[in-house]
Amino acid sequence: SCDKGLLIVSINDPLHPEVVAEVVPEKGDLPLDFPTVVAVQFRYAFVLDRKGMRVIDITFPNRPKLLKTMVDLPDARDLYVARGYAYVAAGRQGLAIIDIEHPEKLGVPKMFNAGGQVNDAYSVRIGSTNASLFAYIADGKNGLRVIQLTSPVTQPNYYGFNPEPMPELIATYPTHKSAFALSKGLDRDRAVDESGNQVSVFGRLGSRPFTLEEQQRMYLRNGRVYRVSDKSTPTPTR
Repeated sequence: SCDKGLLIVSINDPLHPEVVAEVVPEKGDLPLDFPTVVAVQFRYAFVLDRKGMRVIDITFPNRPKLLKTMVDLPDARDLYVARGYAYVAAGRQGLAIIDIEHPEKLGVPKMFNAGGQVNDAYSVRIGSTNASLFAYIADGKNGLRVIQLTSPVTQPNYYGFNPEPMPELIATYPTHKSAFALSKGLDRDRAVDESGNQVSVFGRLGSRPFTLEEQQRMYLRNGRVYRVSDKSTPTPTR
């Protein structure tokens, strides 16, 4: 994110980073309005700007496509993407939970502010402990908030891959001054080991994230996005 908008930079050679693309809208579409936070998951980048959350198809990083889909969140300040949901620290509005299972058609955001208590949300991070999923929010003047998203009591399907969050404020730590930011915990999702085989836990000794080439083997055929419904005729990526 920069004054010019949103740029994609190749860091294949870390000592010589190179700008490979600038995200621009197609004719007639709305441009990004001062983009700030970017979160990438698989083939899509989710971006906050002054209007809310936008989505960019980055199947080919050097040819990004700004999608028409948008969620209106004028006070959005931070973003965390976890599996099928995006969690937005939405300032005065509290926490916004957005279904992103179909990035080209986003779900209506579920707003949560614990009855008006979460009203200065600056930053959000998601983490799991045992069978429960939690959102940690730097809630500005209110300090640190802990929101339980899933539990055996509130969500019977909590063991699923992508259970619907059922938010509940369970704890508050009043910091001495306003809380503006949170660090990121250890990722616990799919990765590959030192031999290139898939493992379950990101923190395993020797593990690393998938490379772009390894990811593309899952969804590209002959340079095009492959969908099961396409059968033998892959359709071009949007």
